[in-house]
Amino acid sequence: MSFSSCLSHSPLTLKPIKPCGSVGKGQNFVFSFRSNWPELCNRHIVGSRRLQGNLPRVNLSGDWSFIGGSKIVMKPNATRLVHYPKRGQMQASCFIGTQLASTAFTAGTVAVLPFYTLMVLAPNSDLTKKSMESSLPYVVLGILYAYLLYLSWTPETVRLIFASKYLLPELPGIARMFSSEMTLASAWIHLLVVDLFAARHVFQDGLKNQIETRHSVSFCLFFCPIGILTHIITKAITKPATKEGHGV
Repeated sequence: MSFSSCLSHSPLTLKPIKPCGSVGKGQNFVFSFRSNWPELCNRHIVGSRRLQGNLPRVNLSGDWSFIGGSKIVMKPNATRLVHYPKRGQMQASCFIGTQLASTAFTAGTVAVLPFYTLMVLAPNSDLTKKSMESSLPYVVLGILYAYLLYLSWTPETVRLIFASKYLLPELPGIARMFSSEMTLASAWIHLLVVDLFAARHVFQDGLKNQIETRHSVSFCLFFCPIGILTHIITKAITKPATKEGHGV
């Protein structure tokens, strides 16, 4: 819609004319007018707004005189930014939760590596034996696991664990539960503690029966059931040979 068509449909509100001295040659009338035609134009160009995007609202004011003509000044309104504190708090909370889960995941992994390194590289060292007799790593990792479990626990967790009518876990529910990074981090710490405990048992059993355990301990770090299985096989193969050696 053109500017002239908008003006033709808009009523003008005029203020009383204030004469500047006597009317004569070189004199002019000056008066201001304001119009509400932008709102009317906005109604006529709704369709064009949908095609061209949202247009900013403007305030128009003008001064007119017989000599100077008219001048229209368009003043756009400043856009007001609306802040949603609740949404910001939720995003900040999610960000903090993600950072905490990532930090716990990395810290737990790094914490158990020295013990596996000692059992593999120096199994007969006094430092290795004393380290594996200590319960400190299990206490620290257990506290970390309990804290992560507390943060990840929700009322929906119980329903996801006991989803079936027989109160047994189901795979879709467990998969949904572990979609949370906090829950996944707590499960990882859980695995690290159990794997280290199993590796310590394999290591100490190997020292007691004089059985090679380096390969089994290495498997316990990433594939704990396989590490236990290889230790059982190694023990079954090595024990008869050891008895024969002692008999000779």
